[in-house]
Amino acid sequence: MTQELLTGQESVKTDSRESLQQNILKEIEHLKSFSNRGLWAISLFLLISMTAWRDFPFLDLPDAVIKALGRPVSSQYISMLLIIYTFSAIMLSLSRMMAGIEHKSSFCHVGYLTIFYFFYHFDKALGDNYWAVFGSGLTILAVESYRIWSYCSEMITKKKEDLEYVIKTGRMPVDE
Repeated sequence: MTQELLTGQESVKTDSRESLQQNILKEIEHLKSFSNRGLWAISLFLLISMTAWRDFPFLDLPDAVIKALGRPVSSQYISMLLIIYTFSAIMLSLSRMMAGIEHKSSFCHVGYLTIFYFFYHFDKALGDNYWAVFGSGLTILAVESYRIWSYCSEMITKKKEDLEYVIKTGRMPVDE
């Protein structure tokens, strides 16, 4: 009877070991997929930048709509806001990197940068300020992409160590 109990415990232990291993492998695959998020954001920004380069041909608004929107903000104010936004976004991204925080903000940066393109477009100053938005966008998104990749690489390394521990002991390591 004690032999039957031992065999039953071993099968439960093996099942839990395999499920732990599968869970860790799923987390590693998720992190590998997530590490590409910054590249997808850069790709989307480049696509939007190509349409901005052509001065948004699909944004030919009727005069009534333009009149209803009112006078656009001066390009000088937009440029000041762009400088403040660029500095703030880079500092925020670097502070998240130093703290090791998982944050999925790449695509919101694409949205904000697109709004700067629109503001310049409506002020009829996009031609003069295109490269400022484009350069700021690539800088912000490159830092953000590196932050996400760095976080995922660090977590994948930790998960691989956890997987080795599970294979050796059959249980999850205790996080410090």
